[in-house]
Amino acid sequence: MTIRLVLFDAFSTLLVPRLPVYVQYSQTFEPYLGVLEPERLKISFKIALKQLQNEKPAYQHGAQGWWGEVIRRTAIGAGADSSAVEQSLDRIVPRLLGRFSGKEGYRLFDDSVPCLRSLKADNIKTGLVSNTDTRMRLVIEDLGISPFLDPVLLSEEERVEKPSLQIFLRACDLAGVQRDEVLHVGDELRADYYGAKTCGLSALLIRRPGTDGEAEMKEPNEDLSGVEVVPSLIEVTEWVKRKNNTQLK
Repeated sequence: MTIRLVLFDAFSTLLVPRLPVYVQYSQTFEPYLGVLEPERLKISFKIALKQLQNEKPAYQHGAQGWWGEVIRRTAIGAGADSSAVEQSLDRIVPRLLGRFSGKEGYRLFDDSVPCLRSLKADNIKTGLVSNTDTRMRLVIEDLGISPFLDPVLLSEEERVEKPSLQIFLRACDLAGVQRDEVLHVGDELRADYYGAKTCGLSALLIRRPGTDGEAEMKEPNEDLSGVEVVPSLIEVTEWVKRKNNTQLK
């Protein structure tokens, strides 16, 4: 079948933190908690994020409280004084949530807009399916790509997250396309690639070389045999063109 819709993950696919997350956390923490060692912050953030994703998937009980707990655990895990954290959390949390609500915290990859424009020029719909909260709507608007993305499905709003089939099926229904007419692109092997494939969609896993790929959700010793991998979004447009040209022959 012809590809009529390309769905994208958000983080590490279309956009990336302007500075590493732990650096932006460190900058925000410093006036309240002093200087925290960057490497400890980096490790602590990953642990706290994974814990909350497992304990309260799809931002149960609200994104602000969810992220507030991630931020609290990150600071304490990195060595901050727990009483100082508790006293300053009501100021730190809004500051960090605001920072990561637009282009202060995020930037687009250089190939994001060219890819979206190229697909639009070929009359192919583009959308977003992301395991994130509603602030992503502010982010894509501030970065100027919201006009390209319809539908947009976010796990906080949908109350379900990738790799669940439900979120992919809802995207297909909203776009008015069949599953075999859809390609999904993302950086998480389980959630993006295998989630989409299990649903009957085509899928590409992005693995950017160099520093652009540092924030990707790579699993230790991940096995990519048999996985279709692309190094940039330019290859996504080329893949779609090849696929659709083959269907026309």
